[in-house]
Amino acid sequence: MEDAQIWMNKGIDFITEYGPKLIGAILIFMIGSWIIKKIVGVSRKAMSKGKYDESLQRFLLNLTSWALKILLIIMVISTLGVNVTTFAAVIAAAGLAVGLALQGSLSNFAGGILIMIFKPYRIGDLIEAQGVLGAVKEIEIFTTKLITPQNKLAIVPNGAMANGNIVNYTAEGKIRVDVEIGIGYGEDIKKAKEVLMEVLTSNEKVLQDPEPSVNVSALADSSINFAVRPYAKPEDYWDVFFATTEGCKLALDKAGIEIPYPHVQILKNG
Repeated sequence: MEDAQIWMNKGIDFITEYGPKLIGAILIFMIGSWIIKKIVGVSRKAMSKGKYDESLQRFLLNLTSWALKILLIIMVISTLGVNVTTFAAVIAAAGLAVGLALQGSLSNFAGGILIMIFKPYRIGDLIEAQGVLGAVKEIEIFTTKLITPQNKLAIVPNGAMANGNIVNYTAEGKIRVDVEIGIGYGEDIKKAKEVLMEVLTSNEKVLQDPEPSVNVSALADSSINFAVRPYAKPEDYWDVFFATTEGCKLALDKAGIEIPYPHVQILKNG
């Protein structure tokens, strides 16, 4: 009984000493979290009204949210009675060690800053970088998220994005579609060019500025090859590519112009 009484007294002392601090810390955490959400929400509305770039909005909001959360954690720890000065020293030492261990992450953070400043691409742009082709879905603090043509999510570190080559297909608002079409050597080149050009001019998604073009690109072993070059908006690239490829074949067939293909000749004895 005496042991139980001792433990009970210790429990009461503990609750008396730390209970108010614990309750205060919980309240500060809950109220602080609510305030952070409000601050982020107000900032988002202000940036939207100010017509900030969407990628810059997300980056700054993520950065603000993380900074406020760190301050909130320090306040909660201070409320629990932990010496913030000592805690800060420990955090600084740990930060140095973690910084040395995570140099790549710091590089990615710096890369994110550079991307926000120089804007080589924005959300929605179709880009090719680090061996990945896709539309930019999101630019975060450390990474950039791309949606590939196969609808796969690709996550690329910002450090590599900032230091590597980037091809932005959307920046100019127009993209050239390259299609190769071959006809037989016995066919009329001028007539074939007219037929192929008609395919391009009749497609509403093919831009007229720059003008589409059809030119002889090669005299191959068994065919005269044409470089069929329509321009399209980046989002219409594949529609124009497939429509042009199919349309050229159908139009040439209708005009009686042969598209060469491998022939196998069988010789019979006698």
